[in-house]
Parts: sequence; structure tokens; C-alpha cells
Amino acid sequence: MAALLKTFVRAEPRAVALGHSVGRREASLGPDPGATVRVRFAPSPTGFLHLGGLRTALYNYIFAKKHQGSFILRLEDTDQSRLVPRAAENIEDMLEWAGIPPDESPRRGGPAGPYIQSQRLALYAQATEALLKSGAAYPCFCSPQRLELLKKEALRIRQTPRYDNRCRNLSQAQVAQKLAMDPKPAIRFRLEEAAPAFQDLVYGWTHHEVASVEGDPVILKSDGFPTYHLACVVDDHHMSISHVLRGSEWLISTSKHLLLYQALGWQPPQFAHLPLLLNKDGSKLSKRQGDIFLEHFAAAGFLPEALLDIITNCGSGFAENQMGRTLPELITQFDLTRITCHSALLDLEKLPEFNRLHLQRLVSSETQRPQLVEKLQTLVKESFGNQLQDKDVLDPAYMERIILLRQGHISRLQDLLSPVYSYLWTRPAVHRSQLDIDSEKVDVIVKRLLGFLERSGLSLTQDVVNRELKKLSEGLEDTKYSSVMKLLRMTLSGQLQGPPVAEMMVSLGPKEVQERIQKVLSS
Repeated sequence: MAALLKTFVRAEPRAVALGHSVGRREASLGPDPGATVRVRFAPSPTGFLHLGGLRTALYNYIFAKKHQGSFILRLEDTDQSRLVPRAAENIEDMLEWAGIPPDESPRRGGPAGPYIQSQRLALYAQATEALLKSGAAYPCFCSPQRLELLKKEALRIRQTPRYDNRCRNLSQAQVAQKLAMDPKPAIRFRLEEAAPAFQDLVYGWTHHEVASVEGDPVILKSDGFPTYHLACVVDDHHMSISHVLRGSEWLISTSKHLLLYQALGWQPPQFAHLPLLLNKDGSKLSKRQGDIFLEHFAAAGFLPEALLDIITNCGSGFAENQMGRTLPELITQFDLTRITCHSALLDLEKLPEFNRLHLQRLVSSETQRPQLVEKLQTLVKESFGNQLQDKDVLDPAYMERIILLRQGHISRLQDLLSPVYSYLWTRPAVHRSQLDIDSEKVDVIVKRLLGFLERSGLSLTQDVVNRELKKLSEGLEDTKYSSVMKLLRMTLSGQLQGPPVAEMMVSLGPKEVQERIQKVLSS
């Protein structure tokens, strides 16, 4: 930085006019024909990936894939004091889990790397040098204490805190004198009045005269790390980003970024600012809500397809809202011109229903079902462990039968671990005295059922079983069909409620049903 500042001191101070155009293209509602689409998701690894970040990443991903472009992950880690251990790895892990992996990233590499800002400091220094030479930037020697006093005074008189540009017009002699005492000052960018208007692809024509409401912003801190404003401009330029799709909280800063593009003589990308993702009551999603992090949803058994579906279903960008869309369908149906300025209200109470639809689709797929079987095997082992009296319950054919029979009834595979389904994995302890029918009738019902099972062999279907179950109470005085079903449900599961008895029998198979019945009779 010292060499940069010597250049600044030698340069003749001059006013810098930044209002001229550098050939900024008119924004069109989409990529130019034949142009290469390159978009980026640029989170800060100051926390794990959450639903708001996933939505921004998803819109970038589906826009890129719709236009045969590239989706880039860039980690903005310039605020070193706020970095969270493992956050950088978590962000890329969760993008891969969600099925939207980047084409270029810190892990995957690529032609525009490195993809971590702390490894790109030389690029920011080069840009800062160019801005210092042109007079578009200047060193600031104000102490943190002075800046804090400015902020407190502004708040006291109920004004928006802003820097008073005190160091903007220091003479060469004053700068040289101060550099002798403080060789590593911050560098500020000189805001000019003529901030250009721009056409946002979501909000339309937008114009913010930032110089009238803000002081000159710091672009390079005294430690050599850039602030967001400089880093995102430099990186988007050097990575050839064609479209910036980011949260609407950055809309007001875009005029500032365009001034930087002009000062550096670079062509800016097109901008599309996405409306916020909010809770269903309109409150802001907070990182303090532990349940908005993707790791939480993955651990709870929610499918990535369901999350992608619900965060697009509650917003805009599609001709119509519909549940159950897959990622290829999202890519095909996405239309940037359909994104509105209205915030998207996320109702997570609907997530189980979204998950049920996507789980049912996976169960119906011959290619996807084996993965569900393997996952259920792992869950059962972890949940029941030594309680498993019969290892046959881990047989893939048995697992697959359970999943097929319960499809549409469960929202997550984890639901099959709940107490109501424990009979599938462990044998219940049921005594004959718990059966709410007199002993003689129990013997008749059981004899009929066992006879049916012996005749049916190893193949049972719900339709066949249902027909036979209706015959069990024939000729038995004061014995209702519902009472027989209650008896059988208690015998097979030890519970008063659960799936239909016919489904229980098909799930367990004839051999296991016979053994459970005989065990209760002999108790």
C-alpha cells in the first residue's frame, strides 16, 4: 500500500468527473443473443447456508442452466473477524446436497480462480492503485474514535450516520505528513453527484444519488482487505459475470457500484435484485432461527427437492404456482421477467406436504427407490440398534415393501421410526388378556385366520386379505367386524391405532403374522 500512496502523493490533485458513460449497455430482460451467461452466488462464510441463501443460489443456478451458462460460487471472506469455522465447507456441501452444485468454486476450481476473496488481494490492490492515480480514491486518516463520534452525533440529532469526507480535500503536503505517522490508512472512493440510472431486471429503471445521502465509502481497509463494494465490482469484472442476481437489500448500493465501474473504465453486468424471502407473517428470516439452516432440514429427513419446490412456490418467476415441481421443471419454467417486487412469504408448515409429494415421486421411481431403501436401513439401525430381535427386518425386499405400502401416507422416511410404526421393526409384547373379545371367539377367529394364511402361501395382497378379514366374524354372535380388526391390530402391533390391518399383514408377511398370533395365544 505504501507504493500506491506514494503514487497518490506525487499525482497532481484534480477533480474527477465520473458522470460520463463508458458505453454501458442498455439492459435487456435477459441475456444478449449469443452472449455467454455467467452468474455467481457470493455468500460470506460468516454462517452456514440457510433458506434465504439457498433461494438466491437457486435462482442463479436455474437462470444459468436455462441459458446454457455457468454458475459460480465465490466466497466473500474479507471480514476476517466474523468468519465461522466450517462455514465455507458447509456452503458448498449444502449446494451439492441440494442438487445445484457450482460449475466453478473453491472446491472445483475453474478458469477465473481463486474463488475465495482473501486469496485475491492483489487484484483489489491493482484496482485501488488505478483509482488513486486517477483521483477517484484517496487515503483516509480518520481514527475509529473520530468515526464513532460522528456516528453518535448523527444519531443524537436523528440523522443517518455518514462520513463527512474530511480527508477528501487534503493537500499533498498534508497527505505526506499524515502518511509519515500512519503509513496504512484506509482508502475511500470519491462519490460524485452524477450517479448513473440503471435498468434493474426486476425493479425497472432505478436511480440513487448516493453522494447526497452518504459519505465517501471505504473501499480498502487499512489491513489491505477490500470492503464489499470494491471486491464485488473487481471480482465480477475479472470473472466475466454477465448477470448479478442478488438480494434486494443491495439495490440501493448498485449506483455506488456503477460509479466504481465507470471510474475503472469497465463494462458493468446486468442486475436483477430479488425480493426478500420472509416468514409467513412478514417478519424477516433470522439466522438465529436454527431451523432455517439447510443442515437442520437435511438431518430432519426433508428432501432437497422439497426445499427447492417450496422456496420457489412461495415467490415469483414462474407462470403459475404449483406444488411438486422438479429441478428440471423449475429450469424449464423459470422466467426472469415474471419476478415481481413483492416479498416471498414462506410458510414452513406446508413443508411436510411438499416433502410427501416428492417422497412419493422418488418411491415410484425404479431407479431412485433403492437409495430410499438404503437410507431407511441406516435409519432403522441407528434408531433401534440392539432392540432389533430379527435382522430380517433389514432385508432390502422387506424395506422396499414397507416403503411402497406407505407411500403417500408419510412425509419423511423418519416417520417410519415413530412409535406407531415400531411394530415393523420390533415384536410387541402383547398378552392374551389384552384382547377385548372372549376367549372362545378369539380361538375361532385365529383358527380361521391361520387357515387362510396356510392356504395363501407366501404371497399376500391387500385386496385378498381384506376379503378374508370380512369373513372372520361370520357366525359369531355379537362380534362386529370392527372388534375383530381391533383384536388383530393389537395382536400384530400392540397398538389401538395404525395402518389398516390388511396392510399390516402384507407388510409383515404371512410367516411373521402367524408367529405373532401364536405368541399372543400362548401368553
